[in-house]
Amino acid sequence: MIRPEVSAALRRWREVIATLGLGAVGMALMLGGGWVRLALGGALAVLAAALAINAVRRMRFGQGGGGPGIVEVDEARISYFGPQGGGFVSVVELSELRLVTLAGRRHWRLKQMDGQALLIPVEASGAERLFDAFASLPGIAGSDLVAALQAADVQALGPVIWRHPALPALT
Repeated sequence: MIRPEVSAALRRWREVIATLGLGAVGMALMLGGGWVRLALGGALAVLAAALAINAVRRMRFGQGGGGPGIVEVDEARISYFGPQGGGFVSVVELSELRLVTLAGRRHWRLKQMDGQALLIPVEASGAERLFDAFASLPGIAGSDLVAALQAADVQALGPVIWRHPALPALT
């Protein structure tokens, strides 16, 4: 009944639409009269605005899928299963995060404290789940992740997006 491209657009925007609905409920409560409804509605509207900002960042982070491999994030462990390799990294053990270009395709390069690195194509199926895993890293902002993806000129070994705060700074 709904055209496929409209359905895909609604699926992509579903989280933003839900937060806007929550904000509308908060505004309706505010207009209902009374101090309690005003305070409760205001708090709900502010919460919805914060969630909407995060939802837009998460939506911009996703690169549409369709790339090689599958990404899974489960209990602070990132798994990548690709056609020519894959592996696992622990979010707690990450020491560095970069965006690199290999063979014309952008990859997340996740390096662990023990020196092992995992390359995950940006457009791999499920790669949008990495946003929440990366956002949990100490000292990183969601806007840093989105800005790195929006940068058009990612070199072979791109700049460090995040480095563990306990490690010495690069010179």
